[in-house]
Order: sequence, then C-alpha cells, then structure tokens
Amino acid sequence: MDDLTKFIRTVPDFPKPGIPFKDITPLLANAPVFNAVIEVYANYYKDKAVDIIVGPESRGFIFASALAYRMAAGFVPVRKKGKLPYDTYEVNYELEYGNDTLTIHQDAFPQGSRILICDDLLATGGTIAATIELVEKLGGDIAGIALLIELTELNGREKVKDIPIFSIFEF
Repeated sequence: MDDLTKFIRTVPDFPKPGIPFKDITPLLANAPVFNAVIEVYANYYKDKAVDIIVGPESRGFIFASALAYRMAAGFVPVRKKGKLPYDTYEVNYELEYGNDTLTIHQDAFPQGSRILICDDLLATGGTIAATIELVEKLGGDIAGIALLIELTELNGREKVKDIPIFSIFEF
C-alpha cells in the first residue's frame, strides 16, 4: 500500500488553539484510498469472530458502518446524549478539549456478542474508554479496537485496558 498519510492533513488550532486536528476528509473523498483502508481492516480481522461493529460518533460511524458491511456484521452507533430515540445507557467522559456524554441503546446487541470497536482516531482515549464502558454494560465481548489514526504521544492506550488495538497510522 502506498503512503496514504498524504490523504490526512493536519489543521492547526482546530477546534481550539493548540489542537492539531487530523482531517481525514481527503482520504474519504478518494474512493480507492477509502476502499483500501476498509480492506486493510477487513484483512486484519478476517479470522476473528465479529458479530457487531460499534462506531462512536461521529467519524467512527464512517469506518465502522463500511467495515460492518464489508465483514457482513451488524453496526451499532454510539451517539452523543439525546441523539438515540430509545432507552439508553450513558457514560460521561473527558476528551482533549472538553467533556461529553456518549450513549448506546440498551438493546443494541445480545449479551455475549463479539464486538469490534472501530473509530477514526485515538488521542487521549476518552471516547474509546467511554465506548468500552458502554459495550461492557451490555455484556459485549470486545474482540479488539480498529483505528485509522493513533496519536501515540497522547498515551490514549493507557485507558484501553488489555484490549488489542490495531492502528493503520500512528503520528
């Protein structure tokens, strides 16, 4: 695979001063590159039993739903508070530029389902840690965490416990 990092641009001071935002929209807009990323994930997880792919809002939806389709698995969104229409569990968490709440439907998947969490980025680990907590509240068996980007200097892995992580890019 060619160097796909050229399709990820860094936007300084977004969403606030001091945050170097990793903009993946050029990667998403290039069909062969986006497809290649989904194939990398699918090949990595092809021998793992996965029932459901969970994607946190909002860029996690993009990769998780495409990967769920590719792997013939179900897709479950983890959304911000107030966005899901049925009974939910919620977790408050901190991220690198504030606080937020994530939710999941209480009946999102059967207990014991094999879950792959898929998101675009691991920074400080708040979103992934909250997603893990929600999946565990439902009794999901987490098979792994699939990421497009890991910002290694922010040590987000420390909040992930012993769940295996696969990152396509590290910065």
